[in-house]
Amino acid sequence: TATAILIPIVMPFKIVFHLLLTLWVATSYFYRYVLVALDGRCTAGKTTLAGLLQGKRSCNVVHMDDFYLPFAKRTPERMAQPGGNMDFERLLSEVLLPLKSGAEALYRPYNCHADYFLPTQPLSAAIPTVIEGSYSCHPLLREHYSLRVFLDISPELQTKRLMARNPAAFEAFQTMWIPREEAYFSACQVREHCDLVLNGSAAE
Repeated sequence: TATAILIPIVMPFKIVFHLLLTLWVATSYFYRYVLVALDGRCTAGKTTLAGLLQGKRSCNVVHMDDFYLPFAKRTPERMAQPGGNMDFERLLSEVLLPLKSGAEALYRPYNCHADYFLPTQPLSAAIPTVIEGSYSCHPLLREHYSLRVFLDISPELQTKRLMARNPAAFEAFQTMWIPREEAYFSACQVREHCDLVLNGSAAE
């Protein structure tokens, strides 16, 4: 189990960003091929932070939203598992294992709304790769990362951001997606296995 560096206070997001960037640079001295996971609660700022990192450092960004499990594979047994709605096996075989070995990765983003695969995307192992999104630190994946980060947020602010983002989807998040995420966080002890815990409340 990792001993996480906990940053519980709300700091300006640019300070959170530069803290992570400093750890990123330090990590690169110990790993030839850098793989960073940004997991955490929805609306906590995972995508925002990944975009900031990509703007500051040359890196790949891979979104967990591109690795939802295709509908044809969603058996009741699979969906009952923590994170069972994600295609971890494909993320491993197409992205993490090739990059970790220093090879170019070729992956197919999956459009879960239309249920089809988009054109293949290449990823170079010569630059770091950020995997952002809930479920990125699942037990099947987490040992392959150089740095694991968990972004937290209060339930009150999460509700506020969800309502501002998409009021029509709020009920689905409250009744399905958030409970599924929380079950995954608890069952897999995701926060406890991350190297760094950040408060994403300042990610506006």
